[in-house]
Amino acid sequence: MADDLLAAVQRYRSPRGGRIDLPGAPAKAGVVSDGLEGFARTFLLAAFRAAGDDDAAPLAPYVEGLACGPGPDGPDAWPPIGSHGPGGQPMVESASVALGMLAARAHTWDRLDGDAQDRLEEWLRGALRNEPAPNNWYLFPMAVAAFLDEVGRGDDETARALDRASDMLEGWYRGDGWYSDGDGRAFDHYIGWAMHLYPVLVAHLRGDTVRLEHLGPRLREFLGSFAATFDVDGAPLYQGRSLTYRTATLSAVALGEVVGWTPLRPGQTRRILSAGLRYFLDRGALTDGIFSRGWHGPHDASLQDYSGPASPYWASKGFVGLLLPASAPLWTAIEEPPPSAGPDRTLAIGSVGWLVQTTQADGLVRVHNHGSDHVNPWDADGGHPDPLYARLAYSTRTGPTAVRNAADNHIALHVRGRDSVRRRIHPIGSGPDWVASWHQPQFPGPPAFPGGPPVAGGPVLPQSRIESLVVARGAWEVHVHRLRAVPAGVPVTVTGWALAAATPRELDEQVEGVAVALSTEETATRLVGCHGFDAAGVERAPQGTAYGAWALVPTLRGTAERGELLVSASTLTSAPAPAAPQVGVDGTQVAVTWADGARTTCTWTAAAPEVTTTP
Repeated sequence: MADDLLAAVQRYRSPRGGRIDLPGAPAKAGVVSDGLEGFARTFLLAAFRAAGDDDAAPLAPYVEGLACGPGPDGPDAWPPIGSHGPGGQPMVESASVALGMLAARAHTWDRLDGDAQDRLEEWLRGALRNEPAPNNWYLFPMAVAAFLDEVGRGDDETARALDRASDMLEGWYRGDGWYSDGDGRAFDHYIGWAMHLYPVLVAHLRGDTVRLEHLGPRLREFLGSFAATFDVDGAPLYQGRSLTYRTATLSAVALGEVVGWTPLRPGQTRRILSAGLRYFLDRGALTDGIFSRGWHGPHDASLQDYSGPASPYWASKGFVGLLLPASAPLWTAIEEPPPSAGPDRTLAIGSVGWLVQTTQADGLVRVHNHGSDHVNPWDADGGHPDPLYARLAYSTRTGPTAVRNAADNHIALHVRGRDSVRRRIHPIGSGPDWVASWHQPQFPGPPAFPGGPPVAGGPVLPQSRIESLVVARGAWEVHVHRLRAVPAGVPVTVTGWALAAATPRELDEQVEGVAVALSTEETATRLVGCHGFDAAGVERAPQGTAYGAWALVPTLRGTAERGELLVSASTLTSAPAPAAPQVGVDGTQVAVTWADGARTTCTWTAAAPEVTTTP
C-alpha cells in the first residue's frame, strides 16, 4: 500500500521534485506551503519504506527535492519557516523532513553534497529560531534538533530545543500513559501520533536507551487503554481534530512494536494495523489513488482551516511499522483479535476523564467524555463548542453532528430562545464503570454575519452548573444529570447517539412515550427517559455526520425542578441489545438494575457521586 500511495502522488511533482502540489482548494497557509506539505509527508512514508528494507528506491524521487527545496525561489522552493500562525506551517513539515532523514540517513542526507547540506541545515534551523504553537508543535523543533545533532551539526541552539521539548513534555504528562496536547485538557489522537511518536521514535532512531527507558513505559501504559479504542472492524474513535489523517491513528500502536514497549502481542498489533488500513480503503478514502480530505470519503466537517490537499498524508505515520524487517514478529505473527473483540468491559482512564465501553457481540467502542475539551486555560469559556470535543460521548461508528446543528450526546438548557453549550469540562471522578464531570452552561449569541464568530450578549445564569455522570454495563449506559443553581421551570433537552445514512429511506425512527429508537441496517440506538422527562422526539442534523449525509438525533425534553435529577438510559449497538435497565430514583439516589441482574447505586453527595455495582 505504501508503494501504491507513493506512486500515485508522483504525477504531481514539481519539475525537480521539491514540492508535490496535489489538486484541491488551498489551506490557509497557501499553495506553496501546501506543496511543501505534499513533499514532506509523503517523504516520511518513503523513508519508512526505504529504511525497513535498506533500499534507496522509494526515496529516489525525493533526493533532488531535498537539494533544491531550500534553494532560491522557483517552482520547487520551500517557504521559509516562521512562527506559529499562517507562516508557521513549514515548521510542522520540517519535522517530517528531519524524521525521514534520521530514519534513512544513508539514502538522503549522505547523498547530498556539502552545499546542499548547508542549505538544508539553514532552512531547518528556522524551526529552532521561531515560536511554536503552545502544544505538540514544540516537538517539531525537537525532531529537527535531534537530526542536526545526529549528523554532527549540533550546538547550543539544538541543545536548547531538545531541552525545551523535554521540559514541555514532562509538564504535559497527566498519568496513565497519557499526555495533554498543551496546557489544558486536550486528549485526542494527537497523544498517539505526536506526543508519543516524535520523542519515542527519535530516541529509538538515535539509540538513546536512557531516554527510551524513560518514555517507553509511558507508551506501553498508554497503549493499554488507547488500543481498546479501536473497533473490531478497524475503525478508530471519531473524536478530536485532524481526523483526515486517518491511518496516523495507528502510529502509536505500530510504534510500540517497533521499540518493544507494548502490552499487545504482535498478532494483536498486526490485526489493529491491517484492519485500520482496510477500514479506510474499503470506505472510499482514496480518489484515483489520492487521499481525499475527509473520513471515509470527502467530508468538510472533519476538516480544520489548516487542512490542505496534502494534509491527509500524515497518514504516513501509521506506516512506521515498515521500519521493522519482514522477518519481525509483526509481519510473521498470525493476526489475533483486538481488545475490542471481547469480553464486554468498561475501562476508566482517570487522568483523561474517559470511560471506554466495549461489547463483544459487535466489537463496537464507545468513549464517554468527561475530561477532554481542547479549551486552553487562558481562553474564555464562551462561544460555540467544538463538536469534536464537547460531546458527552463518541464512538467508532457514529460521528458528532456539526456546530449549529442539533447536538448529539448533549444536555442543554433553553433560555431566552437560546440553547446552552458545553465547553470547559471539569472532571469530578471516575471508577471501574463510571465517570463524572461538571460544566457551566454557556449561551453563545448568533454570529454577526454568516459563518462569523458568535457575539456576546447571550443569557447568563450566575453560579449555575450541570453535573453529569454516566455508568455503563454491556451495551447500555445510564446518564444522571444534576442541575445546580438553575432556575426552576427552565426547559432542558438531553440527546443521545446521532445515526446517519445516505438517504432518509435508510433510517427508521420510532417515538413512544419518553423513548426514541433509531436504526439503520447496521446500527441501532435507543434513548429512554427514566426520570424528569415528559416528551421525546427526533431532530434532524442537516449537515449529517462523517457516516452519512442524513442524520437524526434522538431527543428527550423536560423541565428543571429544584433538587430533582434528570436520568436517561441509552444504547448504541450493531447486535441485538439486551433489555433496557430498570431505573429507580429516590431523591439524590439512583438505583439501576441491569439485564444480567447486576445492581448499581449512584448517590450524589455534596462533593462527588458515590457509585457501587454489585453482581
